[in-house]
Amino acid sequence: MKHLLKLYDLTEQEIIELLDSADKLKYEQKHGIEHKLLKGKTLGMIFAKSSTRTRVSFEVGMLQLGGNALFLSSNDIQLGRGEPICDTARVLSRYLDGIMIRTFKQSDVEDLAKFGSIPIINGLTDYCHPCQVLADLMTIREFKKTLKGLKLCFVGDGNNMANSLIVGAIKVGMSISIACPKGYEPAPEIVKWGTENGNLVITQDLQEAVANADVVYTDVWASMGQEGEKEKREKAFQGYQVNAELMSHANPDAMVLHCLPAHRGEEITADVLEAHANEIFEEAENRLHAQKAVMVALMGVKNKQAKL
Repeated sequence: MKHLLKLYDLTEQEIIELLDSADKLKYEQKHGIEHKLLKGKTLGMIFAKSSTRTRVSFEVGMLQLGGNALFLSSNDIQLGRGEPICDTARVLSRYLDGIMIRTFKQSDVEDLAKFGSIPIINGLTDYCHPCQVLADLMTIREFKKTLKGLKLCFVGDGNNMANSLIVGAIKVGMSISIACPKGYEPAPEIVKWGTENGNLVITQDLQEAVANADVVYTDVWASMGQEGEKEKREKAFQGYQVNAELMSHANPDAMVLHCLPAHRGEEITADVLEAHANEIFEEAENRLHAQKAVMVALMGVKNKQAKL
């Protein structure tokens, strides 16, 4: 594992090792055990898309690991003035020990890895969100004590979250159903891969999708960069809401997850969110621990202490 560009690149064993590492790092942090596994290391954080959770979790994570994090908005570096990714990658590789980038195009992340010589972490693109799904899998395993054999249902847009959830769920032995309106399905190549390699259902029937689900997941109807489609999407996604009636068709002990921020009254009702707040905000916290595991795996010294 040289980079985290998308979950598709990882094996099941690599994903499980990251989750095990995240669990250990979380335990140590909760019990006041220092783990300065990245002492003296610096992570550059490129933000073409702003974020609360991504910035704070990576910055705090590097601090807890003994390293430093450097915030780089697209307005502050030459990428925002037209410098090619290939040049930025080669320059930053001479200053930093790793780069996390949160941006629009997946090709920007892939090009940073192609032309740079340091680990690249995908903090989000329009195509996928691997860091979030690692935190999701970590949270599901915490609450359910297993991953294999569980059913995950995603309700909403077949966006970057749906793409990464399909790959992550199938790679660890879960089945997954996606309930989305026609025309808003996940990426065709991911649907093809999921159908050929696991148990994947794409449907417009919400009750079919959520039946016997162990985990119900949703996301906003209009993601960052889609603000101009807000009215169109509100009309298209009417009914695609996680509410009490829908949850009655899932397993009685089903979890609810949301990558946040949540728009109460749109993709999820306030009562369902609050009933499952413990799961949802544990999921948010686990971004910190899962990303620390990724940074240790990519940027850490391979020694006995770091082997988790």
